[in-house]
Amino acid sequence: MAEAVVSFVLQSVRDFTTQKAKFLSGVSQQVEVAQTELQLMQGFLKDADRRQVDDASVRIWVAKIRDAAYDLEDVIQTYGLKVATKNKGDMKNVLKRFGSIFKQWVDLHKIGAEIENITVKISNLRSSLQSYDIIRETREIGGASSLQSFERQQQLRRTYSHVIERVVVGIKDNVKEIVTYLVKEENCLRVVSIWGMRGSGKTTLAKQIYHQEEVRCHFKSFAWVCISQQYQVRDVWEGILIKLISATKEQREEIAKMRDYEIAKKLFLVQRERRCLVILDDIWNIETFNSLKAAFPLYEETQSRVLLTTRNEAVALHVDRNGFLHQPQALKENDSWELFEKIAISGRIGEDSEVYKKMKELGIEMLRHCAGLPLAIIVLAGVLARKNNVKEWETVHENVHEYIRRGKFHEQEYEGASWVLALSYDDLPYHLKPCFLYLGHYPEDHEISVSALSKLWVAEGLISLRPQRHGFRETMEDIARKCLSELVERCVVQVGRNGSTGTIKTCRIHDLIRDLCLLKAEEESFLQIGHSLHENESTNMFTSSMVAKATPLGKVRRLAIYLDENADRLVSSRGETSGHLRSLLYYDLREWRPTSKKLLLSPLTGFKVLRILKLEGVNEKVEVVELPSEIGNMVHLRFLSVKSSNINTFPSSLGNLICLQTLDFRVKNDLNIPNVIWKMKELRHLYLPMFYRASVELKLSTLGHLQTLDFLSSKYCDLKDVIGLTNIRKLSIRLSSSLENLEEILKSTGSPLNRIRSLFVDIDYARKSSYEEQIRQIVSIFQRIYKLKLFGPTPELPKELCNYANLTKLELRSCGLKDDQMGILEKLPHLTTLRLQGRNTFEENTKILVFSK
Repeated sequence: MAEAVVSFVLQSVRDFTTQKAKFLSGVSQQVEVAQTELQLMQGFLKDADRRQVDDASVRIWVAKIRDAAYDLEDVIQTYGLKVATKNKGDMKNVLKRFGSIFKQWVDLHKIGAEIENITVKISNLRSSLQSYDIIRETREIGGASSLQSFERQQQLRRTYSHVIERVVVGIKDNVKEIVTYLVKEENCLRVVSIWGMRGSGKTTLAKQIYHQEEVRCHFKSFAWVCISQQYQVRDVWEGILIKLISATKEQREEIAKMRDYEIAKKLFLVQRERRCLVILDDIWNIETFNSLKAAFPLYEETQSRVLLTTRNEAVALHVDRNGFLHQPQALKENDSWELFEKIAISGRIGEDSEVYKKMKELGIEMLRHCAGLPLAIIVLAGVLARKNNVKEWETVHENVHEYIRRGKFHEQEYEGASWVLALSYDDLPYHLKPCFLYLGHYPEDHEISVSALSKLWVAEGLISLRPQRHGFRETMEDIARKCLSELVERCVVQVGRNGSTGTIKTCRIHDLIRDLCLLKAEEESFLQIGHSLHENESTNMFTSSMVAKATPLGKVRRLAIYLDENADRLVSSRGETSGHLRSLLYYDLREWRPTSKKLLLSPLTGFKVLRILKLEGVNEKVEVVELPSEIGNMVHLRFLSVKSSNINTFPSSLGNLICLQTLDFRVKNDLNIPNVIWKMKELRHLYLPMFYRASVELKLSTLGHLQTLDFLSSKYCDLKDVIGLTNIRKLSIRLSSSLENLEEILKSTGSPLNRIRSLFVDIDYARKSSYEEQIRQIVSIFQRIYKLKLFGPTPELPKELCNYANLTKLELRSCGLKDDQMGILEKLPHLTTLRLQGRNTFEENTKILVFSK
């Protein structure tokens, strides 16, 4: 993946030198020479990436190139940001922070020497190419031709993402048989166990059963949970209970306060008394089921049912010997071809054409190596769906035999799905490989927020803007979503949920694909996972020889840490070698009980070039409630999130983070926000708590790149600042004080507000009488929105609302709407989602609501 790293580093350095040219004037010549050396290296990297699989010396060479490229970017940006920060202060602060002019000259000389040393290293590596027989590939990398090719293929592939989710072959009879068993009138809990190897279609079969109309009508309550290796019993029980009772916010809070045995008892009783269907997806072993079974009425009279999937036949036999056991069989040749053809060709080519006949011949031969495994077939089809002629199919056909041969040569188990997964990764274009590897930091079975993922990709520098076409302004987040769609269309990422506008809201990756993701990420020194719990190495489908080969060569730049209550030693040891780390992402902080405050805060002092810091969900019982002022020294930060954490301070030093793109401070406490946000002029997404204070009015008008503003307080912010936010797309406003001259302000904003697609207005209950007209004025001005949320007293909706052509989602909470507002709601022309929350959303005598869709 050195090709991708060097391309992204070159783009990053170009962008940075353009934006900060005046701060790099003293070393501009050295920077230019270094860029030239990297550009000369680029053409050789595709061959090097391909060759390193079988050649350890080439693998070491590639690792050195990666490290040199990253180090160059770090040195240039560190110096530029240091000078930029220095020049912002007055002379007193300059002298205090950096000393004399002589010291500045010394710093300049030192940085220049560092850049020259890295340049020499790159030059020497280029000179050694001949000894490795690495050839230069004559194609443009990241240039106009590859960009145009990417755009053309995007148009060809755009329709596949929705089709793939519906392609199911060869399981109709199995679905019917299991559904009949589940809905059979039998007054005792029975368990259906679907067991088989990974990639055999267990989860697909379970989903088909779960969504059958007969099943949805028979059962009254439903819950689906995935059981990861790092599962927590309480979390699983909570998740099932919340789904079965469709818990309100108040009920969720009550459940959170329960003890473990109380949750188990409650869940037990709900299943005994209601007709429930619970799906337990991916039970690893007998011990896992035994730890959960106390919450299930296994030997009671009930019409509830449990369906589980497992890789272990012993689990299926142990759970319920009198239950229904099913092992998915490998797809027959005809079914394999049908599944493959629907994805790989999908009507693009007529069946009578010679091209189709040749593709079918090649396809059937390749399918023989898939052993009838649905996952292997789907992924192989995803690779070929991008190949539009016979020559490209023949190339893949040759590669299939090469992967099989390579696997046998290294005595690795390239049977079933593993070889085709490796092939699909190598077939990814260079701009998608880092995006794919980045998915590896998410825990197993994690439902990934596409919105959060796109922000992380952008902050990492994995996404680059393309030239504007036809006047359409495409953001980097838009491009990130297109990259995700391509990964979905290549069948390496699965769609989780779609939003009200049809866009992908969440996604997942199959555990087999995650294995590959982690293997490649560690092999490329791209990412490492730190576990506080020991994993069973035998559960990884890639063999020990493959894992040994994946030992990272070079500095690891990204670290994801999964925590439990025993993670203190892990966290402290990881902090010892932190100078080159770019991303630090913590998971499961809710369960962490650190013995020392310093362990959580230590990352804030040692990580000099950190770009991503994710500290979400710090447990309420943890006494670490302050972010130290030293966080302001982490000037490389692009993404900082402390969402849902028990943090009660917003250090003014955060104003030093002039590169910050995403700041998520939706914490649990009422914060005092200093007036420093205006300094973060690169901010693209700003999330503040719904409730916060400010000693002076917060200035936001300088945030010209801002796309998301959540929340703008009418008490502590000036709505006129929105006028300068020309890129704003999502706006949340909290009305806690009256706004003077509101109509005049809104009319003066003009076109900037036309870009807003999502609007959330939260109304202070205490002063409802003064806000009705202001709500009408605010909502009326945003006529192109797709989503609207109104929380709090809103007796009347704007009459213009029924003419909003784009509105697809409406959420109302505790609005107290009058009877005559029913007519407005039922006339909304394109509404697909209506969410009603709170007991007093409508007046008590409101009974019927009718929609056209």
